[in-house]
Amino acid sequence: MLGVDPRAPDWKRLRKGIYVDRAAFDRLPAWKRYEVRVHAFLLTNPGSILCLESAAVLHGIPLFGEAKDIHVLHPGGATTTRNGDVCFHTSADAREIVRVGSALATSVPDTVSDLARVLSPAKALAAADAVISPVQGGAFSIDDLRARGSFQQNRRGVRLREWVWEHADVRSESPGESVSRAVILWSGFEAPVLQRDFRYEGAVDRTDFFFESCEAVGESDGWGKYDLSDPDAAEEHLRREKVREDRLRRHGHPMARWTATDTWKVDPLCRALVQAGVRRVEHPHSAFLATLRRNPRELRRPQGSRIALRAETDAGSSSLDGQGNSRGG
Repeated sequence: MLGVDPRAPDWKRLRKGIYVDRAAFDRLPAWKRYEVRVHAFLLTNPGSILCLESAAVLHGIPLFGEAKDIHVLHPGGATTTRNGDVCFHTSADAREIVRVGSALATSVPDTVSDLARVLSPAKALAAADAVISPVQGGAFSIDDLRARGSFQQNRRGVRLREWVWEHADVRSESPGESVSRAVILWSGFEAPVLQRDFRYEGAVDRTDFFFESCEAVGESDGWGKYDLSDPDAAEEHLRREKVREDRLRRHGHPMARWTATDTWKVDPLCRALVQAGVRRVEHPHSAFLATLRRNPRELRRPQGSRIALRAETDAGSSSLDGQGNSRGG
């Protein structure tokens, strides 16, 4: 870098010989910062096999926040080791290794199966939905995901993973819908119908969630649904959304809307559903709801900042077999 002094405070060191503009890096969404760190690691370690969150970056699997560590599979290693922010994982179970561009990583089914054992179940559900949902570009089935985990010797985290497999849905059209669905179920509300179409006044309106008992509609906003970087396009999106909402209300569908922040906080989402007439059918599942809180696998967010789409899990250094500090959910 001719003319650049990497010792200056304007530069942030990511890896040996790799620096980025500190202000520009800090302005990135949390998940994007993690993506930059992963690619910086690959520049200096091109033969590494990525796994867990790091493999998810290469595969485009949705995560949340900024993961703390770079995760590398070390098939011949005797034990899991750590070097700074890099975890080298061992496993008694073989993983399918694929090439993604010029990099190596565990396959999509292996990556999601491994994540489902250590991520908060809501976030693991978003990952699973994404790779089986055609709308999200998924090219796998839930059976593909189940098959990769079925032969593994270690059973740690299996119950949480089974919850994810049981609730994954090809109809989910965004990670935000997946997390919202988990919160709805854990809060004790009836299971919604996904992507229900209504035909009124010559229009077809697709809804995120439909609650059959009261015919209410639920909409999850604030997960990048509107392109706010283009004011004109955003204004048109919002105008059409208002027309659509008014049409649904005219035909007897109470409307519940919530944002990404409402979802993570839980209570605002619940209030929106109750105000729309959606009933609780069972007691809330407090243990599951508790998994939405910050996790040791994620870098701490500045106080007051929002959770950005793309990365969170829950253990520190661990093997893929769940040895060491690994805990499900």
